[in-house]
Amino acid sequence: MRTSILPLLLTTVLLAPAALAQTAVNETRPLDARGRVDISNLKGRVEVRGWERNEVQITGTLGKGVEKLDIDGSGPQVSIEVRYPKGGWGGDRAGPTDLVVMVPVRADLDIESVAADVNVSGVAPGELSISSVSGSVVAAAAPRKADVETVSGSANLTLNSEDVDVSTVSGSIVLRGRLNGDIDAETVSGRIEINVNGERIRDLSASTVSGRADVSTALAPAGEISMESVSGSLLLRLPRDVSAQVSGESFSGSLKATGVTIEKRRGPGASFTTTYGSGSGRVSLETFSGSAEVRVE
Repeated sequence: MRTSILPLLLTTVLLAPAALAQTAVNETRPLDARGRVDISNLKGRVEVRGWERNEVQITGTLGKGVEKLDIDGSGPQVSIEVRYPKGGWGGDRAGPTDLVVMVPVRADLDIESVAADVNVSGVAPGELSISSVSGSVVAAAAPRKADVETVSGSANLTLNSEDVDVSTVSGSIVLRGRLNGDIDAETVSGRIEINVNGERIRDLSASTVSGRADVSTALAPAGEISMESVSGSLLLRLPRDVSAQVSGESFSGSLKATGVTIEKRRGPGASFTTTYGSGSGRVSLETFSGSAEVRVE
């Protein structure tokens, strides 16, 4: 009896595109404990995790249309870049590349993406830098300094850090953790939510054009908080033991502050000044048409 090869041919034809669509990756490079890792992936996902080895391990899959995964360097620095054919990054025909990168816990990180989602956890670098256009950024880490920038992607950050700079255009910012130094958060139309856990912030700036900014923090002695918006609303929550001189001003928006009666002045606009505790710190809220509130609780 002859065995027909037609089913086998059909199976081969059907499986061929799937086999060609993705290429498995499994590479390892030595890296100093406090070395630096640069990662660039335009489309897909980048997941970075810390471990107690002095090496970088890269696993995952390359998407269809990717030219190659370029891994360069060792010792003080390793560079990882997903390369697409010249003339762009593959357009609609390019498949997403998913990478999982294991790095030494204290290695510095610089991650760039266009549409790739970025997830970082379990690291404590001196510097953590993440930039994305439309991909989301999620991080749970303890960097000394963190710099995160997106255009339309969201940034959801849980950080133990003394210096954080985060900005978006239309994406939302959620920042929480043990933050005791400087925070600078900026958005155009996105939402800002900052919650400082158990620490007293030294210097915080939050600004938005039309988005909402909601900040909850304690203030260090002689610390400063500045919040600004055009049409977005501002809410600042402070603990009962806060010590600060507080001022608020709005051209056409409403103002509120715990223990303060806001008196409208003649013509447009309203303002107030008050002192909580001994007034060692400084707090200012300023809007054009948005509302602003200081809530001591």
